[in-house]
Amino acid sequence: METEVLPPQLAPETLRITPLGGLGEVGRNMTVFEYQGKLLIVDCGVLFPEVEQPGVDLILPDITLLDDRLNDIVGIVLTHGHEDHIGGVPYLLKRRANIPLYGSQLTLALVSAKCKEHRINPVLHFVSEGDRVQIDEFDCEFVAVNHSIPDALAVAIRTRAGLVLATGDFKMDQLPLDGRITDLRTFARLGEEGVDLFMADSTNADVPGFTPLEKDIGPVIEQVIARTRGKVVVASFSSHVHRVQQVLDAAVANGRKVVLLGRSMVRNMGIAAELGYLDVPDNIFVSLKDAASIPDQYLVYMSTGSQGEPMAVLSRMAKRNHQVELGKSDTVILASSLIPGNENAVFRVIDGLMRLGAKVVHKGNAKVHVSGHAAAGELLYCYNIIQPRNAMPIHGEFRHLVANASLAIETGLPAERTIIAHNGTVVDLKDGLAEIVGQLDVGSLYVDGSSVGKVTDDDLYDRRVLGSEGFISVITVVSKQSGQIVSGPDVHAKGVAEDDHVFDTIKPKIASAVQEALLNGERDKERLQKIMRRTLGRWVGTKLRRRAMIVPVIVEVD
Repeated sequence: METEVLPPQLAPETLRITPLGGLGEVGRNMTVFEYQGKLLIVDCGVLFPEVEQPGVDLILPDITLLDDRLNDIVGIVLTHGHEDHIGGVPYLLKRRANIPLYGSQLTLALVSAKCKEHRINPVLHFVSEGDRVQIDEFDCEFVAVNHSIPDALAVAIRTRAGLVLATGDFKMDQLPLDGRITDLRTFARLGEEGVDLFMADSTNADVPGFTPLEKDIGPVIEQVIARTRGKVVVASFSSHVHRVQQVLDAAVANGRKVVLLGRSMVRNMGIAAELGYLDVPDNIFVSLKDAASIPDQYLVYMSTGSQGEPMAVLSRMAKRNHQVELGKSDTVILASSLIPGNENAVFRVIDGLMRLGAKVVHKGNAKVHVSGHAAAGELLYCYNIIQPRNAMPIHGEFRHLVANASLAIETGLPAERTIIAHNGTVVDLKDGLAEIVGQLDVGSLYVDGSSVGKVTDDDLYDRRVLGSEGFISVITVVSKQSGQIVSGPDVHAKGVAEDDHVFDTIKPKIASAVQEALLNGERDKERLQKIMRRTLGRWVGTKLRRRAMIVPVIVEVD
């Protein structure tokens, strides 16, 4: 947590940039631009929980910081349709439903489907590359970029304070499957105009060279399918239209049908096919029910769960908790990169699949995936083409941001014009100079079932303690009139790996401590409970060497 430093009041003709997510992490990307009292938001994504966040479904940017400014928001610009850029939109719209959304056709179709699940009817403004739209005080120009999902856009934001170019997620595949390359000509034109702040994707900034071509993946997938005697399962992100297209083409080449598995996979590919982004061969799809009557050697399952998510299809297969059962003749292809933090979960799934006898093909042993993010060589090209006056790396863990900043400096940008920010860092742009002017106390907003923001870090700590150290309750009944213990203390444990009788030696000490306090006139329940917790906790720590959660209960009777 960064130390909070409140920024000064925004000066006239100054653009304020505040990232609320996506810096120091891979996910929940969101940046707020403020000018002349109006707010423009670029992206509003989610982050998926890690092991130390048990029970959490999603993690949002700290959108509570906008609660007092909701009516000042003039629009949300969405760079592309991945969850880490659009997943938080419905939760922000629940605070104010009529905030206009700006994005490409596929992006808005995907976010509309998400909003429908939340019973929200969003206000949509479709844009394409080359479009220039005035959104209140913000003049926004949209630029085509290549990524691992179609229809991705960078956005150039013009105000009288200067020109900002935010890339969103991008790479520079020169032979993309859809023929839509990153528009470096427009990047160069913007550079000639004068980019005052360049905000570039940092995810692969520490990877030397250039990201490999997407087109090289299809033949490898086709060969793996051809060599497999049984069923094939391909796991990928549910929005990776290009990868699904390659799987469809490989299935056709090998005379196989395709079954889509996972609610988000079925929904997203249905949208992509309807809009023409996915070329679906005739009769290629079959339902899971119909697949039961088709021999394994004629089937490919396109599945979610490439990041080891516990409830996703692939994890359930690995645990033999899914209709699709895997064995020695089957192959699983993990056609995705590892998101930092998910490594252990993915490796557990791989181990589970291999225990079943399946062959597992992944990026580490075959060329079945390439990244959707620009490597160092591509970023160097961008810095040299654009020659920005200031740079602020975005989208990535801290090491990625540092690597991206180093690339900017290598191309000649002065170090003092390169900003390595954190979530909540407040940056002001005026007269060609970008500088840090404050640091907000930005937290994480946890989605847990139907609750949003009610789960705290303290709650997560308690859950971790429960999961690793166990739970002990101690109950004592006391008389309000006599000030005597009526019954107890009764001690019960869960997850402590000890029988309740182990506590027989500490019960008299708990009773003695409580009775002494009662004799001294103590009647406050909370203080009596603290005495029980302290007495039992000290013994548990010393004798059992555990830090279990202890819940003391005093029951008063007349």
